[in-house]
Amino acid sequence: MSAESETESETRRASRGVTGTGAGEPLAEVAVVVIGFDDAAHVTDAVRSALAQGPAVREVVAVDDCSRDGSAGLLERLAASEPRLKVIRRRVNSGGCGTPRNTGLAAVTAPYVMFLDSDDVLPPGAVETLLRAAEGAHAEVAGGLCVRRELPSGREVAWQESLYALHAVVPHPARRPRLVHDTLCVNKLYRTDFLRAHGIRFPEGRFPYEDVVFTARVLAAAPRIALVPDRVYVWHVRRSAGRLSISLDRAGVENWRARTEACRQAYEVLLGAGQKELARAVRAKFLDHDLRMYVRELVLRDTAYRRAWWELTRAHLAEYDADDWARNPAAPGRLAGRVVLASPEPCDLPRLRELAARPARLCPPYARAADGTPVWSGRLPQVSLEPLRARPVRALPLAVDGELRPGARGTRLRLRLHELYGRVAQAGPEAVEVEWRHRDDDDVVVRGASAALAPGAGAHPEASGTAAPVGREAAWSAETAVDLAALAALGAGTWDLRLRVRFRDGASRDVTAHALDGAGLLRRSAVPSARQGVVLVQPYSTHSGALALRVAPGVRGVLSVVRRRLRRLLH
Repeated sequence: MSAESETESETRRASRGVTGTGAGEPLAEVAVVVIGFDDAAHVTDAVRSALAQGPAVREVVAVDDCSRDGSAGLLERLAASEPRLKVIRRRVNSGGCGTPRNTGLAAVTAPYVMFLDSDDVLPPGAVETLLRAAEGAHAEVAGGLCVRRELPSGREVAWQESLYALHAVVPHPARRPRLVHDTLCVNKLYRTDFLRAHGIRFPEGRFPYEDVVFTARVLAAAPRIALVPDRVYVWHVRRSAGRLSISLDRAGVENWRARTEACRQAYEVLLGAGQKELARAVRAKFLDHDLRMYVRELVLRDTAYRRAWWELTRAHLAEYDADDWARNPAAPGRLAGRVVLASPEPCDLPRLRELAARPARLCPPYARAADGTPVWSGRLPQVSLEPLRARPVRALPLAVDGELRPGARGTRLRLRLHELYGRVAQAGPEAVEVEWRHRDDDDVVVRGASAALAPGAGAHPEASGTAAPVGREAAWSAETAVDLAALAALGAGTWDLRLRVRFRDGASRDVTAHALDGAGLLRRSAVPSARQGVVLVQPYSTHSGALALRVAPGVRGVLSVVRRRLRRLLH
């Protein structure tokens, strides 16, 4: 810690030794490093959530990265009454998160350390849970579940939930390559001497996605890792904030440049440490997660962004070798990556958006090469889709078109399942189950009736170029009523459509529906209702092209929609 760059204000010293006093009470073993910049509205909540963890926390080191909004003063006043809190004020803003974390880590005296961002919180019991897991397993690292909490709605989505489904001890990271998918540093507890012995620090300065590289450095040192299913971190997502977080501020191509550079460094760190399987897992994760997320947003960007993004991505993917592409070749991220590599210019963006959706949808046209091999398109016949023929039906990127038809006699949902190179007919689709899931609460579900899938012929747009067109392929259709009264009874909100296609042998595939956007299909309608009087219904297409439904019941709901439209017009 440099005297030239920062000053330290300290109004405490808790005992450096053991502080546990009751039977089973944890020792004061953990330091929590909290970093912040111009976040006066939230930083004290973060610090208090760390202090509230109880006697397991020996010290909280709050590093203010040269804030201008009075954050440091708030922390100083809190430290005056809390002996466990140390405040470090940096004199020069670092431009990133890595430097203040390194500053805090250097000041830590406790055997274990955690990291906390100023706009997030630790849930009660998080520190003790991780500490007991680490000590019980003699692990250098302990990790738990992080939840992303959307504000102000409060909707929560677990981050990498499958990784933390059960208590587990991983003796070596190579035993569980999925670990590379959790690039967060904040939902983990680290032995301080482990980090220092291996010289593990965050990248300095303005380096977005610094935790991606930090995590790779941790895994490269081959720690013993304990995993727990308990929630240990709450990541607040504020999409309407004046200053978006790095992970949300993706409008500029520099964000993508930073992400690809972080992933490249993570790969090199692991490869350099002899962790070849983990290094390959980093590249697989890039295709499955990072690439798909940005591909879904490409249709929203301007031409300059698309060209710059495409060029950056092709340069990054050109570093991949044959083994990287050979693993799980039918996975949506790999197919999308091969399309980007094959085309010098941005192409097929709407179709790529659907392929990058979760779950993936491969929409028509379905082209074939002259020898009958499935290919991406006539323009890109070198991108073979042959691996789809060996993929189980439960994992196929099935395309279902969906359209909603509101009317006085009820709202009808029409669905059309496309053939996919003979695989669908082979599996024998029989029925589709429908459910509507509330956007702000996944636990609120309105289930519709199961509808039989009727076979029929459907003409697809024909592919052009050197590849042969598919012509007419089979399609299956279904139609069912939408229980608009049940949706409206739960108030105004947005509902996402979820489908489960069932096949002859008992297999099933969970899918979403591609929102058809023909004339009038996505228009807002006022539907008469015996209970609410009137219900405003608007089908719409999400950013990934899926069909969703907005519902506003009653006069109050109608007025709220009108007010929102007026505000948008005025601004």
